[in-house]
Amino acid sequence: MTAQARSPAPATAQAAAQTQKPHIVVLATGGTIAGAGASAMNSASYTAAKVPVDKLLAGLPEVQNVARVSGEQVFQIASESFTNAELLELAKRVSALLKQDEVAGVVVTHGTDTMEETGFFLNLVIDSDKPIVMVGSMRPGTAISADGALNLLNAISVAASEDARGKGALIVMNDEIHTARDAAKLVNIKTNAFQSQWGPLGMVVEGRNYWFRDPVKRHTTDSEFNIDDITELPAVEIAYSYGNVAPTAVQALGASGVKAIVHAGTGNGSVPNRIVPELNKLRENGTLIVRSSRVPAGFVLRNAEQPDDQYDWVVAHDLNPQKARILTALALTKGNDTKELQRIFWEY
Repeated sequence: MTAQARSPAPATAQAAAQTQKPHIVVLATGGTIAGAGASAMNSASYTAAKVPVDKLLAGLPEVQNVARVSGEQVFQIASESFTNAELLELAKRVSALLKQDEVAGVVVTHGTDTMEETGFFLNLVIDSDKPIVMVGSMRPGTAISADGALNLLNAISVAASEDARGKGALIVMNDEIHTARDAAKLVNIKTNAFQSQWGPLGMVVEGRNYWFRDPVKRHTTDSEFNIDDITELPAVEIAYSYGNVAPTAVQALGASGVKAIVHAGTGNGSVPNRIVPELNKLRENGTLIVRSSRVPAGFVLRNAEQPDDQYDWVVAHDLNPQKARILTALALTKGNDTKELQRIFWEY
């Protein structure tokens, strides 16, 4: 038999090479990355959650050069419609997949409106060091200069990378790699929508990761929260503050029986003098009060602006109100001691 006869057929060799690539599962939930507009000019007006995951992947054959990719359609909704039920279902699926030896990482396609909340939740409850990468787009695939295809390719590339292990849940958008703990949507109509006040972890350029820092807060394998042990999340709501704010929202939320209220205050988590008594009444009746800020950067100082020790309130540190809601709900699955809740905010 000649050497040429012993060589595998090209198709067989390609198939063998493909099976050696890391297996990445893309969990699709909808959002703009699965959206479609009426014309190529529609980059801001379109219908989200239209394109199923198989078509998303079929339109991006380049991913096969990066990883062995399979897709699952978990939901097909715009992310502003996410509820705790979707959070739990998605997290349990991510957890189950990452327990499988043949799965190297998971990518979650997601609408950008609440991506930071879902990403932070996964960062806290998934007990795995395998990459979890959130990705979306600011323009639908039908638009001129659509950003979804490159974002998705980069997300799969990061998820397939050994150097992305152990960094917790990530958000990959606009060539940047952010920890889901820090990233927030700060621009609502441009492709650089996601930013972190402490800076990105790195960048991904032409399939290569460039890292500049590591996350230092507790996450994933170092977290005390595990989605496998959680069946529901306690009710936690946000009360937003502004000039001339009335106590109506705080009173209504308290009357609804919520377990905690995150107060999105001005400046350093300031609380108007007419709101302080209302929050203290709720605290006396057992409702936890978390003092956060509507300002997108900086952090809330304990016992500054308000005597948190005296009121038995908790401060959200550098977490924005929506992320403070997520962490408070998870903390309440363990108990309702304010000192423990404050510890959790310092550590996560």
